[in-house]
Amino acid sequence: MNEKALHTLEFNKVKTQLIKHAASALGKELAERLIPSTDFEEIVRLQKETDEAANVLRLKGHVPLGGIFNIIPAVKRAEIGGMLHIGELVEIASTIRASRQIKKFFEPLFEEAKLEILQQYYEDMNPPVSLERTISNAISENGEVLDSASDKLRTVRVQIRSYEGRVREKLESIIRSSSAQKMLSDAIITIRNDRFVIPVKQEYRTHFGGMVHDQSSSGQTLFIEPQSVVSLNNELHNARMKEQIEVERILTELSNEVGAHSEELRILVAILREIDFMFMKAKLGAEMKATKPEINNEGKIRLFKARHPFIPRDEVVANDIELGKDFTTIVITGPNTGGKTVTLKTVGLITLMAQAGLQIPAQDGSEVAVFQSIFADIGDEQSIEQSLSTFSSHMVNIVEILKHVNHESLVLFDELGAGTDPQEGAALAMALLDEVHRCGARVIATTHYPELKAYGYNREGVINASVEFNVETLSPTYRLLIGVPGRSNAFEISKRLGLSTEIIERAKTHIHAETNKIDNMIASLEESTRQAEREEKDARDLLKSAEKLHEDLQKEMMDYYQKKDQLIEKAKLKAKAIIQEAEREAEEVITSLRQMQFEKAAEIKEHELIEAKKRLQDAVPVIAMDGKQKIKKQKQSFQPGDEVKVISFDQKGHLIEKVANDEWQVQIGILKMKVQEHDLELVKSKPTVEAKSITTIKGKEYHVGLELDLRGERFEDALIKVEKYIDDALLAGYPRVSIIHGKGTGALRSGVQNYLKNHRAVKNIRFGNANEGGIGVTVVEFK
Repeated sequence: MNEKALHTLEFNKVKTQLIKHAASALGKELAERLIPSTDFEEIVRLQKETDEAANVLRLKGHVPLGGIFNIIPAVKRAEIGGMLHIGELVEIASTIRASRQIKKFFEPLFEEAKLEILQQYYEDMNPPVSLERTISNAISENGEVLDSASDKLRTVRVQIRSYEGRVREKLESIIRSSSAQKMLSDAIITIRNDRFVIPVKQEYRTHFGGMVHDQSSSGQTLFIEPQSVVSLNNELHNARMKEQIEVERILTELSNEVGAHSEELRILVAILREIDFMFMKAKLGAEMKATKPEINNEGKIRLFKARHPFIPRDEVVANDIELGKDFTTIVITGPNTGGKTVTLKTVGLITLMAQAGLQIPAQDGSEVAVFQSIFADIGDEQSIEQSLSTFSSHMVNIVEILKHVNHESLVLFDELGAGTDPQEGAALAMALLDEVHRCGARVIATTHYPELKAYGYNREGVINASVEFNVETLSPTYRLLIGVPGRSNAFEISKRLGLSTEIIERAKTHIHAETNKIDNMIASLEESTRQAEREEKDARDLLKSAEKLHEDLQKEMMDYYQKKDQLIEKAKLKAKAIIQEAEREAEEVITSLRQMQFEKAAEIKEHELIEAKKRLQDAVPVIAMDGKQKIKKQKQSFQPGDEVKVISFDQKGHLIEKVANDEWQVQIGILKMKVQEHDLELVKSKPTVEAKSITTIKGKEYHVGLELDLRGERFEDALIKVEKYIDDALLAGYPRVSIIHGKGTGALRSGVQNYLKNHRAVKNIRFGNANEGGIGVTVVEFK
C-alpha cells in the first residue's frame, strides 16, 4: 500500500484512535503494525472478525479482557533453561487465568449468535490450568513467594521470624534502659546492611561495643549493632541466605514448568492477541457509529451517508457517494469551499479503513472495493526544502502516480492542474484525467477550472459533481451533488454583501452568453437533483415499510398454518377418542346381547331388543357440521392442475398432486398445504392436451442441479422456485444444495432463509464460504 497515501489520508490517526481501545500490550502491537490489506479473501475475513466482535458487544456490552500480558519473552527464556523472576511468573498465571475467564464468557454466546471465528478461537484455546495452579500455590498475586511453596521454605521462615523476635527483644531492652536514653539519638530500632542496629550518639560509640554499619550525614549519629546481638544477627543472616537459596530453587522449578508448556502458551498468546485486536476494532466502530461494509473485487464504491471520521458528528455532513458502476471518474467542480477536499479524504480514508478490516462511518448497505494501490495528491504540496513551487511539487507527485497506476488503483486528485496558467492548467488536467481513465483506474478529482465542466459531459464513464453552496447564508452546505457541475456564485454573493445592482449587471455583460446559459442550466439541475433526492428518500422509506409489512405477513401466515396444523392434529386425536369410545360402547352392547341370548335363549323380549338398538345408535359419534358442509355435495372428479377453491379458507389455488385417498396437496399463492377432498370445490379443470400418455417417475436418477440461481427473480416467484427445488433435491437424495440469491438489498436473502428455517426437511443453513460465493449464497443441509 502506498505509504504517501497513508500519510496524506491520515490513516495513522485512525491507528491512534484504535490503540486507545487496547486491553493489553498484545493488541496494541497489532494495532501499531496495522496496514490495509490488498487480498480480497483476507479483507473479507478481517471484516467478519470485526463484525463478530461487534455482535458480542451488542449482546453483552463488554468482554473480560483484563489481566492479559505479553509473556512470550519470558516463555522463550524459560524454554532455554533461564530462571524467571517473580513478576514474570505472576503475569503468566494472570494470562492463563484471563484466558479461562474469556472461554467461560464465550461459551453461552454460541447459542445466541453465529460466531464462527470466535468459536474456532474458543476451541483452539487450551489454557494450561495445572501450570496456573502450580504458580498460584507458590506465588501470591502481590508477587510474594508463599510459605506454602515448600516445606523447607516454611521451616526457614519460621527460624527467621524467631531470630528477628529475639534480636528485637534484646535491642528493645537496651533502648528502654534509663542509662541508654542519653546515649541514643532516638529510641528506635532500624536496619542497615540487612542487620538490626540502634542510633547512637558519636561520643558514646564505645559504650555498646559491636560494629558500626552507617552514620548520619552530620556524623553526629552512628548506627551500631551492639555486641550482644551480633551472634543473633549472624544466625538471622544465615537463615535469610537459606531462604534466598530455597526461593531461587522454587523459581527455577516453576520456570522449568513454564518451559514444558511453552507451545501451549505460545498458541494461547497468539489467540488472545487476535481476540484483543478484534474487540479493539469493534470498539472503535461503536465509537464512530460505524457499520460493516460489503466488500467487492470489482472496483465499485457505494457509500450511504458517508462521514469523515475525524469531523465531529454534530458538524459533519454525510454524503452518498457512488463510483465504479455507471462511471469510473468523478470530477468535482466549483469554487474553493473546503467541501471538495473533505470528499476526497472521506472516500480515501474509508477505503483504507475497510481494507484494514475496520468498520466504516457510513450507513448499512455501503459497499467498498478492494484496491491494490491508492494514490492521493491532496493539499498544498509546496516544498521549501527542495525549492519547488506548489505546481512543481504536485507534478512530481503526479508523475510518480502515473508510473504505477493501473485498473486496480484508486486515484484522488485535489485541485488538478492548479498553480499555473488557467488555460494551460485546465488542458493539462484534462490530459491527465484521460490518461488515468484510460488505465481503468477509479478516479475522483477536484478542480475550480470551469473548462472541466464540459469534460464530464464529453467523456464516457465520467460524471460531474459539485459541493452545494447556500447563497442565503454565504456558506457551503458540504452536500455532494453527483451529476451537477459546480457553478460560480460570485454575483449572488456580491449582491448579498451589498454590491450595487448596476455594477453586477455591468459585470454580467462581460460574460459570454453561453456561460450564463450554462450557469442557469446548472441551477436548474441543482433544483432537479434536490427534488429527485427527496423523492428517492420517500420511495426508499416506502419500500422499507412495504418490506417490513411483507415480512410481518409472512410470519403471520407461517404462524397461522402452524397453528392450523396443531388444531387439526388435536381434532384428529379427539375424533379418535370419540370413535374408540363408540367402539367400546358397541362392544358392550353386543356382549350384553350375547349374554342375554345365552341365559334366556329365545325368551328375549321386544323391549330389550329396542333398548339395545337405541344404545347402539347412541354410540355413533355426532360431528357438528357448518352450513356449507351440511349440504351434500355432488361427487367431483379432480385432476392435478385443476383450479379449485378451498372452502374453509375461501381461497383459490391449484392442485399439485394427490397425497392420499381423499387428500390433495394444494398451491395457494406461495404456500403449499394438504387439504381434504370434501373441503375442495372445483373452479376450472385443467385444459386437456391430446398427446401420448407419458409417465415420468422422478427418482434418484432424475437430474437436479446442485445449485438454484434466484438472481433477478421477484420475491414471490423466487420462493415458489425454492419450494419446488427443495422437493426435487430431496427426491434426488442430495444431502446438501446451494441457493444463489446474490447480495443486493438482502430482502431476497432474508426471505429465502426465513422459509428454509421453517422447512421440516432442512437440518441447517449457512452462508457460503469465500470460495462458495460468501453471503450471496445460502448452503442448505438436509436431515
